[in-house]
Amino acid sequence: MQTISKSKLKANMLEVFHQIEMSGEELIVTHHNKPVFRIIPIRQGKNVDELFAPWRGQVAYHVDIDEPTQAEWPDP
Repeated sequence: MQTISKSKLKANMLEVFHQIEMSGEELIVTHHNKPVFRIIPIRQGKNVDELFAPWRGQVAYHVDIDEPTQAEWPDP
């Protein structure tokens, strides 16, 4: 994890932000050598299609998956 002083960040903010965006690593901002801020890039999550792509076409249903079963809905 890298650190940078507030004064160096102020002087090079756009460049530093670009580096964080490209590397994906967080940055600690210091003031008199004491950590005061943490800059963390926002990571975009995968959408449903990307997440389940490896399993597409691999699952076979032998019953209606929308129909409740007795195990799920026991008699009161």
